[in-house]
Amino acid sequence: MTTAAPEKAPARENLQFQAEVKQLLHLMIHSLYSNKEIFLRELISNASDACDKLRFEALNNEALYGGDSDLKIQVTYDKAARTITISDNGIGMSRGEVISNLGTIAKSGTREFFSKLSGDQAKDANLIGQFGVGFYSGFIVAQTLTVVTRRAGEAEAVRWESSGEGDFTIEAAERTGRGTDVILTLREGEDDFLSSWRLKSILTKYSDHITIPVLMKKEEWDKDKNEMVVQGEFETVNQAKALWTRAKNDITEEQYHEFYKHVGHDYEDPLAYTHSRVEGRQEYTQLLYIPARAPFDMWDRERKHGIKLYVRRVFIMDDAEQLMPKYLRFVKGVIDSNDLPLNVSREILQESRDVKAIREGCTKRVLSTLEDLAEQATSGEDDKQKAKYATFWKEFGAVLKEGVGEDAGNKERIAKLLRFASTQADTTDQTVSLADYVARTKEGQDKIYYVTAETFLAAKNSPHLEVFRKKGIEVLLLSDRVDEWVVSNLTEFEGKALVSVAKGGLDLGKLEDEAEKKEQESAEGEYKDLLKKIQDTLGDKVKEVRVTHRLTESPSCLVSDEQDMSAHLSRLLKAAGQNAPGVKPILEINPKHPLVQKLKYEEAHFADWVSLLFDQALLAEGGALEDPAGFVKRMNQMLLAL
Repeated sequence: MTTAAPEKAPARENLQFQAEVKQLLHLMIHSLYSNKEIFLRELISNASDACDKLRFEALNNEALYGGDSDLKIQVTYDKAARTITISDNGIGMSRGEVISNLGTIAKSGTREFFSKLSGDQAKDANLIGQFGVGFYSGFIVAQTLTVVTRRAGEAEAVRWESSGEGDFTIEAAERTGRGTDVILTLREGEDDFLSSWRLKSILTKYSDHITIPVLMKKEEWDKDKNEMVVQGEFETVNQAKALWTRAKNDITEEQYHEFYKHVGHDYEDPLAYTHSRVEGRQEYTQLLYIPARAPFDMWDRERKHGIKLYVRRVFIMDDAEQLMPKYLRFVKGVIDSNDLPLNVSREILQESRDVKAIREGCTKRVLSTLEDLAEQATSGEDDKQKAKYATFWKEFGAVLKEGVGEDAGNKERIAKLLRFASTQADTTDQTVSLADYVARTKEGQDKIYYVTAETFLAAKNSPHLEVFRKKGIEVLLLSDRVDEWVVSNLTEFEGKALVSVAKGGLDLGKLEDEAEKKEQESAEGEYKDLLKKIQDTLGDKVKEVRVTHRLTESPSCLVSDEQDMSAHLSRLLKAAGQNAPGVKPILEINPKHPLVQKLKYEEAHFADWVSLLFDQALLAEGGALEDPAGFVKRMNQMLLAL
């Protein structure tokens, strides 16, 4: 029995770009990038990554080197042909990989990415950087991009070519040895890049930190021709030494920032960074960055983390999520271990004690960096430095809040970093720390009060705040979805309990005078019969009906029992498709309100008035009516009866 030979790919194919690629290319070609020279940085970064991937795959298959383990990147140019070529001897690509990598954007969050493009060039350039599509930046300066590549371990090379107008061609090619050549045929007006001095200055500025040697041919002055002439020998134009292994005193701020843009696929400078070498039971170097802007896919569960893992300067993996807790998933950077095995796998990382120690050390380092930013915000003299923590919190505060429940060992440190909106300012800005709140508490106040709601306005206008506004007691306004998670895990701060103004029987302690307590007791006795009548009318809709002292203006409100789940959390769980226990609310009525006083003497429409009070209270705390049409009908009838 004979088997058919595998079907060969067509000699030459003309294929269409994925629709999203076409949209991206349109942005690129119309000068989305204000700084054109960064195309070279992006292509050098890709070449460096290809060399890193070869080094990693060769750990288990040394034959991939084919006797050539001297990894390098070469940059050449040809004035006559008006081309720039970036060549590497890295992992290379197969035909299938070329089609996949250069013709499509196979990435989660693609639709969300394009929906966030605003037309603002500066903002959109940053988004594109986050999306990691640097290869296409070549079209900023090139009318045609040609890629000739050969996968390590394979005999056949592949040629890919496109003018960036919606399609590309792919065919078999010849290439001596593995690796990739990216050839840019420049557009008219871009000839200033056809200069050794220009290219070297760009490489020195943006790619000095690349660990792979970047080579260009030497040039010497030819007196006869009165011009610089390219010589035959190549020379290294970058330091080709891992930036994180260099002494901090030898690294400039600009170099730190450029390295961040390389590892973070970002176009903005980082907000802050920390660089240190840890010695002891584990030896490792950490260079970690806090970005200035949240990525578009921050809430995507499948998104990759930003930590690159190296072992003794050998690249191991690109998204080592085990080295940083999820609530710090915005951190970018490099961790280089001296102790982990070179063949470390994700499974080993998951179980390794050494990895756990590195993770704990890096977590503490990041928290220290955030504490420094927070300190600068309160005591710094430089306005730019003072604004950094506010920027961080706006971009990443909701993510950091997750750490309160995920990281018990650092809960107190995280709590000090939290910021909230409050009734102190009544603005959406989350600038109030728990320490700020405690410093402003009234004499005798032993609690930190908060209210949770789906939006800031719902929290700000909650009827539960009425008595607090009357007494001038500050209340934290919590409207992030994660806030319910925070307060369920953070029950106290500096000895003061965190208490919801919408749960349990409100106890203001020393903030409530004796006259108010007597008035409350008197009202409970006076309205005892009415409370029972309302309870009978509402039946199993409520757990209890009682007189309130939370309200000064509203006729009624709903509260949750002390041990019950809050109504807001219940709605969040249901919206997420999770089962939430059925919790009956407590209806509190304001005996001083005219509508409640009217109920004492109402007979004909008593049930309608009670239903109206309950529905109003439900709406005020963010709930949804079971029968909206019935509510409108009853309200109209009541208005006509007035």
